[in-house]
Amino acid sequence: MSRQTELEELLKPAVEAAGFEFWGMEYHSQGRHSVLRIFIDSEDGIDVEDCAKVSHQVSGVLDVEDPISGEFNLEVSSPGLDRPLFTSEQFAQYIGQQVNVRLRVSVDNRRKFKGVIENVEGERIHLQVEGTGMVIGPDQIEKANLVPEFD
Repeated sequence: MSRQTELEELLKPAVEAAGFEFWGMEYHSQGRHSVLRIFIDSEDGIDVEDCAKVSHQVSGVLDVEDPISGEFNLEVSSPGLDRPLFTSEQFAQYIGQQVNVRLRVSVDNRRKFKGVIENVEGERIHLQVEGTGMVIGPDQIEKANLVPEFD
């Protein structure tokens, strides 16, 4: 089990116990400047008090379990308009919308793509990129974000 998966399994129940959806998390290990970023969501939106509540709840779990050695900063925020996408289920919620994707390993000598989410079948994400179909899995994605649409 990866460190990321272990942290998610440890922290997701704490976020949900506070009454919010655990959207996803990022952990960037950079010595004393390490960052654990947790994204939370709610049908009513997220405000500063919500983030503070979850931060307090998660800090308690981190203090007891101590899964990260050394110093790090904990950030809790809303996914925002350019929300990161972590799972195939999240991609499925945004079929028809544009997404920026950075892959872990290059495909056709590229790691960065901008495309439209066409479909999701199980773990397979179908994108339309520059007129060409592309199928990827969440395990191939280093980072993915929606492209906000403004009318």
